[in-house]
Amino acid sequence: MRREHGQVLTPAATRLAVWGDPIAHSRSPQLHGAAYGVLGLDWTYERRRVSEERFADVLASLDGSWRGLSLTMPLKGVAFAAAVERDRRAELTGAANTLLLDPDGFRAFNTDIGGIVRSLAEEGIDRVGEARVVGAGATAMSALVALAEIGATRVEVVARRPEAVEPLQKLGERLAVSVTPVPFGDGALSPVPVTIATLPGDAPVPVPAADALARSGGLLLDVVYGHWPTTLSFAWDRAGHPAVSGLGMLLHQALLQVRVFTSGDADAPVPDEEAVLAAMRAAIVGD
Repeated sequence: MRREHGQVLTPAATRLAVWGDPIAHSRSPQLHGAAYGVLGLDWTYERRRVSEERFADVLASLDGSWRGLSLTMPLKGVAFAAAVERDRRAELTGAANTLLLDPDGFRAFNTDIGGIVRSLAEEGIDRVGEARVVGAGATAMSALVALAEIGATRVEVVARRPEAVEPLQKLGERLAVSVTPVPFGDGALSPVPVTIATLPGDAPVPVPAADALARSGGLLLDVVYGHWPTTLSFAWDRAGHPAVSGLGMLLHQALLQVRVFTSGDADAPVPDEEAVLAAMRAAIVGD
């Protein structure tokens, strides 16, 4: 793959896809299709169910017509491992949701973090000193990096098992962020301006615990969009606090992927980016 002045020049490589397991719920084809339509690119974007066990074999079968991949769970760890080059956000989290296919080796990116940052900015939050994360899985790692990028130095992580927070505490040390584990149901929570919920949409959350979180939680960004509204969003509504789904995060991480697939650089805006973003937003609003 040749690069000149930040542009990836691969005229023959026009195929893209999102892989995961499950994958039927993914809205990535609508988002990417809208973007490439505005950009005048005759590219295809598919959806394919690929398990973690089959990932390496399916990846090795791709030919030169393939440009890149979007990855959802459970493939973000194996995608990271398959790459020979990774952006800083992927390195910090050990997870990649984007692969750029290069004959010299796969290049990995984590655009989830930028998706969170940009989604929070749309809600008027572009700087915080402290925050809360609910859940301690892989997405919580991206949430922690995103919060660090907007200035957080103290983050509470609400988890059922305190030991699950240890990887986040180690990451926090690298980011100069103090990470404190908090058990579910703790009623003595200090107020924070923002809470990022990273639980699966069908994860059971006791109503009293949800209400306790909502009373002091500020804005809720719940990364879920397929199971919306959630138990937590209902609690935020009862508390009279704003709650938004993960659609904004999904939208903005996809825009950053479009940047990667068109230029190889997640920081390089695409031509007429406002129009591209508007088309992508319209493609998922009301779905």
